[in-house]
Amino acid sequence: MISAPDDNDRDPSDDGAMAHSRGSFFGRRKGHKLRAHQADLIDNLLPHLALDIAGPAPATLTELFDDGIGDVRLEIGFGGGEHLIAEAQAFPATGFIGCEPYVNGMAKILTHIEAQNIGNIRLFAGDAAELLAWAPPRALARIDLIHPDPWPKRRHWKRRFVQDATVAAMTRLLPPGGEFRFVSDIDDYCAWTLAHLMRSPDFAWLAERAIDWQQPWPNYTMTRYGAKAEREGRKAAYLRFRRTS
Repeated sequence: MISAPDDNDRDPSDDGAMAHSRGSFFGRRKGHKLRAHQADLIDNLLPHLALDIAGPAPATLTELFDDGIGDVRLEIGFGGGEHLIAEAQAFPATGFIGCEPYVNGMAKILTHIEAQNIGNIRLFAGDAAELLAWAPPRALARIDLIHPDPWPKRRHWKRRFVQDATVAAMTRLLPPGGEFRFVSDIDDYCAWTLAHLMRSPDFAWLAERAIDWQQPWPNYTMTRYGAKAEREGRKAAYLRFRRTS
């Protein structure tokens, strides 16, 4: 059973507000050497899809896409892109923004976008906290955070994406009825996320019984990491929170 950690056990300095307000990013940016074609996609395709947040944001994020896009969703840390690609193909009238500072992950998703001629994805190769601060209010229908780095050591908890500051940022960006979805096979991070979201008056956890968080939501596309975790006997929790007002 998932239980939220006691707030008295938290380090008050680890609420993450300072780290995120500075635009800090904690994580790897590049791994193995890119193949020639992947490097070419980074140089030539990515500039056409990349968000530039140096200037002011558009009035609505649908302006970043071609005509016919009704709403926009964000996936933070898309890794190999399996889930993001599947969602973009399943919902062609929805615009998707994928945030991933890891260069190899960006190269992988560009390969899929080119091969399958996907037109409703835009990409941001940077800190998701900066993207959240840049975007206009109520601009996103849904935010997905799937198997994020759990930063398990206590002194690194301030590096986790879910913090009071980012919950407040998501409150600004999601309209009533919008959702934040979180997946992790790390029990401590699931409990951490529940604690942060459930103390917010602006979000409601949608689980009514255990099976609601023990199994993926309908039509969920398992990521490569998720499949590996299952093979190794690690069970993920699938948490859905709705913006209430």
